Amino acid sequence: MEKLIRGVHTFQQEVFSTQQDLFSRLARHQAPETLFITCADSRIVPNMLTMTDPGELFILRNAGNIVPPHGAARGGEGATVEYAVSALGVKDIIVCGHSQCGAMKGLLNPKSTESLPAVHDWLGHAAATRRIVEENYADVVDEEQRLKACIKENVLVQLENLRTLPSVAARLARGDLHLHAWVYEIETGQVFAYNPGDRLFHPLSLEVPTIREPRAAGRVI
Repeated sequence: MEKLIRGVHTFQQEVFSTQQDLFSRLARHQAPETLFITCADSRIVPNMLTMTDPGELFILRNAGNIVPPHGAARGGEGATVEYAVSALGVKDIIVCGHSQCGAMKGLLNPKSTESLPAVHDWLGHAAATRRIVEENYADVVDEEQRLKACIKENVLVQLENLRTLPSVAARLARGDLHLHAWVYEIETGQVFAYNPGDRLFHPLSLEVPTIREPRAAGRVI
């Protein structure tokens, strides 16, 4: 805690004091253009990764960057997405998974979360991801490669879950909301984006195709 408290004082004295105009504007309203959905993992810092300022990203975080489909849960995920899409009018939604994701390791090995009942139940919202990996990557015996496939497939499954939310479906139908699937590689700093053209993840470029249609599951590695 001492380190955190010192950090707050440093922020107030060295950061806030030099950007008072920005924070004064943010105190009156926010107008982010992007909803960034990612994992609660402490190694992921969305604003650092995207080099964005306060007010530019509306961020939703939880274990495994999971978005339960419409009607599956009454948690904060659906409410957060609805507010971002309908009240704030974000133009883009990014679901960003990451390498070495503990939630995805737990998803692939359900017994490892039996002593964590809340976690175990939560990962049930990603059951489709596990099924996809089991049925489409049965020949991938290397655990590291199976985990990578699981992380990528899970990002795509969560995009499909997003489509079931009424607020998202309405905006997608109008054509003024765009979905993106990213995977951040902690060890290299690279970000990979899904290309629906060849159904593969490629290093992020300045021209990232948006995902307009649901895709067939399997083989993203």
